[in-house]
Amino acid sequence: MPETSADPAQTDRVAAVLVACLPALNRALDRRIVRDLPFPRLPEAQLALLRLVAEREGATVRQCAEALMMKPNNVSALVSALTDQGLLERRQDTADKRIAHLYPTETAKSRLAEVRNLKARHLSEALDALTDGELDALGSALGALVSLTRTLHPASQR
Repeated sequence: MPETSADPAQTDRVAAVLVACLPALNRALDRRIVRDLPFPRLPEAQLALLRLVAEREGATVRQCAEALMMKPNNVSALVSALTDQGLLERRQDTADKRIAHLYPTETAKSRLAEVRNLKARHLSEALDALTDGELDALGSALGALVSLTRTLHPASQR
């Protein structure tokens, strides 16, 4: 972990603002896109699993459970629900028939892309309302936010 000479009070202030703003930003985006979705919004746990499998096609239930910090039996239940909805596909491992590899269906890929596009559109519209200085500041912070995400959840970046 890199050393920092940051003032602990400043670090605490930044942490408090991020803890308050990031979930609020995500909730606001979710509320906006739900109006535009032509399909029902998935529960958050199912959505997280679907996103993960789309990023790591062929992952096993155990690998997904580790990445999502969930119990394998809970992930297995999510897999069953998503499979029943036609969004996930299980493929048996050729070497070990007890292991299934997970793949998003074309429907799932299409829906995930649509959600990403809607979020990006709504976020772009919100960014258009910012001053040039605010936009520059956010742009400068992107690298630090990616690093922070990797520090907090390294498995999510594999």
